[in-house]
Amino acid sequence: MGWANWLISTVSRALAFGVPLLWGTLGEIYAERSGVVNLGVEGMMILGAFMAFAITQQTGHPGLGLVCAALIGGLAALLHAFVTITLRANQYVSGLALSMFGLGLAGLLGRGWEGKPLGKPLPTLAIPGLSQIPVLGPMLFQDQTILTYLGIVFAVILWALLFHTRWGIAIRSVGENPATADSLGINVTRVRYLCVVFGGLLAGVGGGYLSVAYRPSWTEGMSAGMGWIVIALTIFASWDPVQAIWGAFFFGVLYHLSYRLQAFLAPELLKLMPYLFAIVVLAVSGFGRARWRQRAPGALGLPYVRGER
Repeated sequence: MGWANWLISTVSRALAFGVPLLWGTLGEIYAERSGVVNLGVEGMMILGAFMAFAITQQTGHPGLGLVCAALIGGLAALLHAFVTITLRANQYVSGLALSMFGLGLAGLLGRGWEGKPLGKPLPTLAIPGLSQIPVLGPMLFQDQTILTYLGIVFAVILWALLFHTRWGIAIRSVGENPATADSLGINVTRVRYLCVVFGGLLAGVGGGYLSVAYRPSWTEGMSAGMGWIVIALTIFASWDPVQAIWGAFFFGVLYHLSYRLQAFLAPELLKLMPYLFAIVVLAVSGFGRARWRQRAPGALGLPYVRGER
């Protein structure tokens, strides 16, 4: 049963690592579907990680820590929304600045917390009945936190909202052709603000998961480039919340294998594997730009000025 144990461990850890990627990607999908690129995911995630750790350490309530992580992520996203939607600044520059700001601020605030283990991490669950299924049970339904299952369910709900409701039509219309959406009575500014802030809330939750569940402690820079993987994963998932589930799991597998295969390959090369694949995704999307633009929202990255053509 050695292969079964290896498979159980690989899938279980891949799911755990994929959780913050999934939450961050779901938020970025909604932001970009409304036409706003937010490259500040890394900054929002690290702020969420610090806030969740600090609040949980002080109160002993990881749920409260995650709520605060979502709020700090939403506030950071609100700043990005104001700069890019109201002031119509360059979305890419603003996002990069937000990432640097988040990393710097979290590092500064977290100096007194560095290396301290979390007193009360987010507990793992074993789903009754399902966890008893041979191989599949321990692989999928044991030793996972509630955020794993909520993330998958949330992805399906967000997919349904995006593609099968009037709200989803409004969001996609704003991202495809804001002038037409505006002429139909849709408030473009409001939709974009809500989607960007919503994306920040989810990125904050993803970051909070890192410090209260995946690695319950605080370490400066513990997001370790996950925000950039989220950007690549958004493209990899074709801006589809359900496809983001498989994409997050795939990147989780890559990350886990980077540790499991160190006995056979150079560890430095293996640790680069998830990030190298993210670069490949972005490079391929750049080379196949015409095809990529067919799937991407038509007004992605473009500010909207009412009455301007």
